[in-house]
Amino acid sequence: MAKLFEPLTIGGVTLPNRIQVSPMCQYSAVEGVAQDWHLIHLGGLMMSGAGLLIAEATAVEPAGRITHGCLGLWNDAQEAALTDLVARIRPLSSARLGIQLSHAGRRGSARSIADRGRGESLPPEEGAWTTKGPSALAYNDQWAVPEAMSVEAITQLTRAFAESASRAVRAGFEVIEIHGAHGYLLHQFLSPRTNHRTDAYGGSPEGRMRFPLEVVEAVRAVLPAHCALGFRVNSTDWHPEGLKLDDAMVLAEALKARGVDYVTMSAGNLVPDAQIPPASPGHQVPFAARVKAETGLTAAAVGMITDPLQAEAILTEGQADMIALARGFLDDPRWGWHAAAMLGVDADYPPQYLRARPNNWRGYHRVHPEAKRVDSAKQADRPNNSGWDRPTG
Repeated sequence: MAKLFEPLTIGGVTLPNRIQVSPMCQYSAVEGVAQDWHLIHLGGLMMSGAGLLIAEATAVEPAGRITHGCLGLWNDAQEAALTDLVARIRPLSSARLGIQLSHAGRRGSARSIADRGRGESLPPEEGAWTTKGPSALAYNDQWAVPEAMSVEAITQLTRAFAESASRAVRAGFEVIEIHGAHGYLLHQFLSPRTNHRTDAYGGSPEGRMRFPLEVVEAVRAVLPAHCALGFRVNSTDWHPEGLKLDDAMVLAEALKARGVDYVTMSAGNLVPDAQIPPASPGHQVPFAARVKAETGLTAAAVGMITDPLQAEAILTEGQADMIALARGFLDDPRWGWHAAAMLGVDADYPPQYLRARPNNWRGYHRVHPEAKRVDSAKQADRPNNSGWDRPTG
């Protein structure tokens, strides 16, 4: 079988394959509460062929949202909406469900893409709120200066992450991912570019890691054995004075020691003067390869992985354990099924969609010539299988 479609166990969760739908902000919540859009969006992605679907960055307190339209998980109404959503979409496939817990820090209180946001803070008349950060440093002159967090505020927010994790488990999510990348709050604490503190939560690498690791410990403590814990790592700040991949390796070892089951290795977006090289296919795969080799952590690769043969090669060459896609699934919500057909794997289809299975449709054209075709005779015992290759009205 293709490596992409082998099961993978992370913590207490066994995924049916190694394809992950990355968290993707939808900016469609109301007061942090999931809406019909989330049901349609996530429900559709449950039938994508992926083994793990992670819901978008979800704030652990009101000030942790990026925009007014971001999901939240700090109150009962938000928990009830997500509980209902999970109950509705879970039966659609064998995919497992996760959620990413996040705090935007100084990058919060912003306009969304839907509101034609161009990367700036909300003005007061549009309901701006006071943002938080390790230090009172704005992203740039178009962003508000955040409030430097007190030790008491750090302690309260650590508790908020744990409380949101408990709510997520009650709602039915089995994988909890903590967002520690992309210039949001935990990343802001980690980097010397944004953390200028002189107390126990700043200064040395150990000090700058203290808050993120306390969050990990607090969340790990509330997760039952049947769940898994992940962390999105910022592999490099792409800045000479920022974090480097060596720093990410130190963090990964600390995460492993505290019970993190997997990491997704991403990068960038911390400061406006970052020197980010042009993106190219698989440009972040070496980050996953190094953390996997040096720490033994289960590693997900992300970043311009668009082709199933490319994804399969990353896994077979041992560079990663899991492949994460975001925009690829927006472009092609059946990416996983198409990958299975190309790689000669018999993917699970819901009965309502069986007539679109490659083995039931002789005109299917996506199978790669190098891939071994699944023997359709093996599928003869499938209900309603015969005759579905004939043209229908």
